[in-house]
Amino acid sequence: MNIILLGPPGAGKGTQARNLVEERNMVQLSTGDMLRAARTSGTEMGKKVAAVMDAGNLVTDEIVIGLIREKLQNDDGADGYIFDGFPRTLAQADALGELLADLGQDLDAVIEIRVDDDALVERITARATCGNCGEVYNDQTKPIPADGKCEKCGASDFQRRADDNADSLRTRLMAYYKQTSPLIGYYYAKGELQIVDGMGSMDEVAGEIKAAIES
Repeated sequence: MNIILLGPPGAGKGTQARNLVEERNMVQLSTGDMLRAARTSGTEMGKKVAAVMDAGNLVTDEIVIGLIREKLQNDDGADGYIFDGFPRTLAQADALGELLADLGQDLDAVIEIRVDDDALVERITARATCGNCGEVYNDQTKPIPADGKCEKCGASDFQRRADDNADSLRTRLMAYYKQTSPLIGYYYAKGELQIVDGMGSMDEVAGEIKAAIES
């Protein structure tokens, strides 16, 4: 199974992706993680990535698609893949569709986690992350435990992103709506888009995503 999670920064895509990884034995394909791993891999593709990044240039869609192809062709026992951070543009969506068709695979679900912008700003400015395992906390909906230790791994290193403030988030939202939101119309026109309410609790959103996948 191959799925895409869409939604603005802070919608909960990372949290829900981790749930799918744990519950369904899926693999989260993060373009950022793949690029960092490729850069130090020593492979031909890795050398290309390193050369581009060392020159301070943006990695091309062709290279990212090449990395995704390698992952999909590698039989790692996964029961599916979650595309995280890709596609971001219509050109990338076309390229991903062509890649899957070339490999004889399908895109099984495109799930948009829909949220209210004002509520999203309020949610993100209250966010903290465990520096050890990445578990996400929120001052309002999921506070850091009273003992100051992560409930997942027991670490006490909690971090807040420097750009998790109202002004920065609104700038990131604008970039999302300009560049990535056209994908919503793209996948709707293809009959592949499903929408879940991202304003509920994490468990409620997870339940809606499960229902969308199983439908």
